[in-house]
Amino acid sequence: MVLWSYNTTPRSTTGESPFMLTYGYEAMIHVELGAGSLQRDLFVEEEAEVYQKLNLDLLDEARMNSQLKLAAYQQRIARYFNKKMKSIPYKVGDLILRKVMPNIKKAQHVVLGANWEGPYKVKAILWKGTYLLEDLDDKLIPRA
Repeated sequence: MVLWSYNTTPRSTTGESPFMLTYGYEAMIHVELGAGSLQRDLFVEEEAEVYQKLNLDLLDEARMNSQLKLAAYQQRIARYFNKKMKSIPYKVGDLILRKVMPNIKKAQHVVLGANWEGPYKVKAILWKGTYLLEDLDDKLIPRA
């Protein structure tokens, strides 16, 4: 029942339900099947077939509109996030710590290992937010 309600509820990001985007029409909930509803009482099979074909013709357009809405939503979220971010410009010679990424962590240190490594010196600024690093012995750090 929970999965059914999840798949038939319109998403705020796209304005459509996953069921509608998959099958091309809105699903009837179980309560409407048992108790009856206006939609069910006024059902005419011949008209339903015509509307179904029309909905299937418009399905690609509905999917494209939902993708546009999703892209606009993602841009709004990115703009909000980027507005709150404060970048710290580093200069050549500054000491910094580098985050240990999951693919670099040693197998025995996955859970309790350090999250940061270093300190490293900034050797050069490649472009905004990207730096060439070296350790304290002036040895270049690859893939930094």
